[in-house]
Amino acid sequence: MADKDGDGWTGCSQGHRHWGVHGASGLLVVHHDDRGVPYVLMQKRSWWSHHGGTWGLPGGARDSHEDAVTSALREAREEAALGGEGLRVQGVYLDDHGGWTFETVIAASAELLAAAPANRESTELRWVALDEVPGRKLHPGFAATWGEIQGALRPDTIVLDVANIVGARAEHGWWRDRAGAATRLLEDVAGLRLEHPVLAQWYPRVVAVVEGAAKHVPPVPGIEVVMAAGSGDDAIVEVVRKARPWERVVVVTADRGLRERVGELGAEVVGPRWLLTQLGDR
Repeated sequence: MADKDGDGWTGCSQGHRHWGVHGASGLLVVHHDDRGVPYVLMQKRSWWSHHGGTWGLPGGARDSHEDAVTSALREAREEAALGGEGLRVQGVYLDDHGGWTFETVIAASAELLAAAPANRESTELRWVALDEVPGRKLHPGFAATWGEIQGALRPDTIVLDVANIVGARAEHGWWRDRAGAATRLLEDVAGLRLEHPVLAQWYPRVVAVVEGAAKHVPPVPGIEVVMAAGSGDDAIVEVVRKARPWERVVVVTADRGLRERVGELGAEVVGPRWLLTQLGDR
């Protein structure tokens, strides 16, 4: 394994010629302004490059030792002088051509980061409003997947009603050690790759609300734990209320009253079975 061992041309089962013997990846950085308007950072390719003069994403060949995220961040650094600081990876979209894949890594940025061509592969880097993207001359690969990818740009937050989910899980003896049962649930969720209808890899923000005897669970990497001072339902409603208008919030609970309260605030609701099935519980 060596740096740049992915450079080279290869083919796929669809008869296309692609750059990247191990596949390729690109970084799609998205920023929502104060009004919720999404902007994406786009690259105009140099005239001499493959599909030169078209607009797409900073990206390129993936080395054999890299995953999609590592590769996309490296390419963005090399082509746009863009570091990974301040970016939150939301997911990875897989475009499989059969024997060759391109992985689009979607990452959110809290600001319009400064970016400029850092090598000869780009002539321009520009933040483009979402509705203006189709008006540009797009790289064919980007154009083919844009219709599906753009629907996955909103940041996602999953809010767990931990007490309700633990009860639905019906783990033997959970009522005698609610904190232990809650901790086991959160550890299982932290190690789970949640399923998404469009993205091959999905990394939503996960907020777990705990209450009562389960309030003092230890920190779990990858999960934000909210310890309810009083009612767990009230704490969940407050989490939903603080969400940004463009954020998609999904609350996992079977509590009918809570479902109605968060629904009035625009959140989606799924029952505990949605989560427990993915955890392998029957």
